Amino acid sequence: MPVTVVRFNLVAPGATPAALSARYRAALEMAAYADEHGISTVQTEEHHGADDNWLPSPFAFAGAVFGATRRIAVTVSAVIGPLHDPLRLAEEIAVLDLLSGGRLVTVAGIGYRPEEYALFDVDYKRRGRLQDELLETLLKAWSGEEFAYRGRMVRLTPRPYTDPHPLLLVGGSSRAAARRAARLGLPFFPSAHLPELESSYKEMLTEYGTEGWVMMPAAETPLLHIAEDPDRAWAAYGEHFLHEARTYASWQSGGVRSAVKSAATTVAELRAEGVYRILTPEDCVALGADSLVLHPLAGGMPVEEGWRSLTLFAERVLPALEDRAAR
Repeated sequence: MPVTVVRFNLVAPGATPAALSARYRAALEMAAYADEHGISTVQTEEHHGADDNWLPSPFAFAGAVFGATRRIAVTVSAVIGPLHDPLRLAEEIAVLDLLSGGRLVTVAGIGYRPEEYALFDVDYKRRGRLQDELLETLLKAWSGEEFAYRGRMVRLTPRPYTDPHPLLLVGGSSRAAARRAARLGLPFFPSAHLPELESSYKEMLTEYGTEGWVMMPAAETPLLHIAEDPDRAWAAYGEHFLHEARTYASWQSGGVRSAVKSAATTVAELRAEGVYRILTPEDCVALGADSLVLHPLAGGMPVEEGWRSLTLFAERVLPALEDRAAR
């Protein structure tokens, strides 16, 4: 049975506050529906100052999801670590871990948009050192013991629910990120299918005498939308996927490597590329993937169409996958 994920970034170009509020409430209702139907994970992320209202507060959203659900995990993939105060973030994650009974998964990255650092007056050139400090502080803070922090002794309470600490992975696509994870004995989450980086991480674990593991995207990790008639859905809603693809492409310059990276400039090119896919329920079952990532509200997708996709996934795809797994 594959891991099943519903992704939300709450993008809504040009939305009024009232429309955006309705969209947030719909996402929570979708998360509750996903929980009831056995979907594994809600995935969310962090970006700041985007013109299309990209979600900037993933932990606030995660808390709302936990309040609306009972079983589903929430993965923040990724939090931009250096933009956060380490002590405050340690408290936020500890409280969410307590509220959820251990259902929060945090992937800590350093981001790739200098303008986000400028927005918060954080030095982009220091992001590696700031990330090191953040991760080290989180691990010490969650112990419940007093520790040295910026020249003084501090102690945070309460301790998290999860022992020894909430699930924390180091994200990234560089050797520096892999080394950071290995040095601290934290699991590594490459931002794309990078087997050579996985090998380097494992060598570094041996070098540091630490233990860890890798959660790496498959070579193909398409973002999915389910529809009875994919041709009609591409014609009606393809611009929403293209908006998100073009936004990501404008951010991911230079050496940034990501599982969601598109070179498409038209809907037709995007469809042919396969990073975003609209599938029938039957074709989704036939994918045979280890993980299925549904993106029901991609790029400002109308809420009613998002519901159609999620309902088809829950009522037609999941039962077929369960039947196949039981054979």
